[in-house]
Amino acid sequence: MFNDLKILHTASLMARHAVQRHGQIAENIANADTPGYKAKDIEPFAETYARSQRMTAEGARAQAFRAGRIETTGVASPNGNTVSLEDQMSRSAATTRDHDTAITIYSKTLSMLRTSLGGR
Repeated sequence: MFNDLKILHTASLMARHAVQRHGQIAENIANADTPGYKAKDIEPFAETYARSQRMTAEGARAQAFRAGRIETTGVASPNGNTVSLEDQMSRSAATTRDHDTAITIYSKTLSMLRTSLGGR
């Protein structure tokens, strides 16, 4: 009964997606002064999740949940760099919210399971 809880798996994937996105944001910030660097992001969680579900439904071997990279639009500086620190900070805040949501879902689900089993 409790061997395959979809909500826990989905919450785990959400948290993993947020971690991957934070990594990409950090890479963008680290290259904010690199001439010609193009800012990148990763595809939204919903798209990544839907793709992984389609692959599983088609019988594809389970692959690591990995979001694809996408280029972001932005105004290039004179040296060709498209990283906007304000935009990256905004994306970072949104990603932090997504990660916090995933962790809250995970912990509340575990709490409900403990309660249903008679624990505290």
